[in-house]
Amino acid sequence: MDPYTKLQQLQQQMERMLKSMGSLQQEVLESLKENTELKVENQLLREKLDKLTVKEHEGKSQSGMAMLKQIYQSGYHICNMYYGTHRDPSADCMFCLDILDNFGKKLVHK
Repeated sequence: MDPYTKLQQLQQQMERMLKSMGSLQQEVLESLKENTELKVENQLLREKLDKLTVKEHEGKSQSGMAMLKQIYQSGYHICNMYYGTHRDPSADCMFCLDILDNFGKKLVHK
């Protein structure tokens, strides 16, 4: 094979490689674009999930607080000292009241 033919073959191979590189470059750019879009979407979904989780947790905490108040008002202790035992309805328990006060404050500050 003469040098000119070899040079033409080499040129054709380089042109095919350039086309392959161009299409590969386009595919990489499309993948990067899709990846960026998915990252943004993922971040937005995480933020929504965090908000829902916080709301759900607050709702459970508030319902727990309501249950504690209901138990206390029914005449039972909710403190760790006397939990579940009857209390004198005419006298308040400072331990139970402390729990209700502190638990309520923690919910408000969140």
